[in-house]
Amino acid sequence: MSIDLTIFKQIEASMEEESSRKDEIYSCVRDYEKTCRYITAVLNRVHSASSDEVPEIAREALGKFGEVKQHLANLSKIVPHQQFYKYSDHWSRSVQKSLFLAAFAIYLSSEKLITLEQVEELHGVKLNLNNDLQDFHITVEDFLHSFVTLTDELSRLAVNSVTAGDYNRPLKISKFVKELYTGFQLLNLKNDSLRKRFDAIKYHIKKIEEVVYDVSLRKLSGSTDELVE
Repeated sequence: MSIDLTIFKQIEASMEEESSRKDEIYSCVRDYEKTCRYITAVLNRVHSASSDEVPEIAREALGKFGEVKQHLANLSKIVPHQQFYKYSDHWSRSVQKSLFLAAFAIYLSSEKLITLEQVEELHGVKLNLNNDLQDFHITVEDFLHSFVTLTDELSRLAVNSVTAGDYNRPLKISKFVKELYTGFQLLNLKNDSLRKRFDAIKYHIKKIEEVVYDVSLRKLSGSTDELVE
């Protein structure tokens, strides 16, 4: 035989290595998603909770982020140096989910927007603000996607808060989401998916405003001064 088949053996070894690596990634992502589902279940309780119960629910959710940090650490060990973008699609949605859950829990505990430092502390991974990281990181796009999801969840909470008898929360949510929307307007979004989702924030705001209008019409909320505080 005149053909040297060594190259095919090398290709086979490379393909087996790649397949094994993807299997490891899938396994880590499954565990990651399982933790996210648990945190989601915890945070979903706020939609039927009293205002006094909300901080404890937020603390319970934030307490599970040690597991999130470990899942991401496991993924970072699997991905070869400078090959982040080759595999990032496998976990991007899971990262967006946990970023949203972190932002939601922080809002519930403080009524403030999550900071970059809190994101990195809860996930144990750097946020790639300057697009200069080649190793494992959180992308700006995933970070911004989580904020859009946050506005959707807060619009849902505004409705359910009234049902639970918390008439002041919708006004606070309205102020927060409008400020977040203003922040988005400062950005020149080039990502098509993100730009389309950004447009949805306007509908979330409209939904919240309808709740606020109804609460105000019925004179169920406290004074404006109390809400600003």
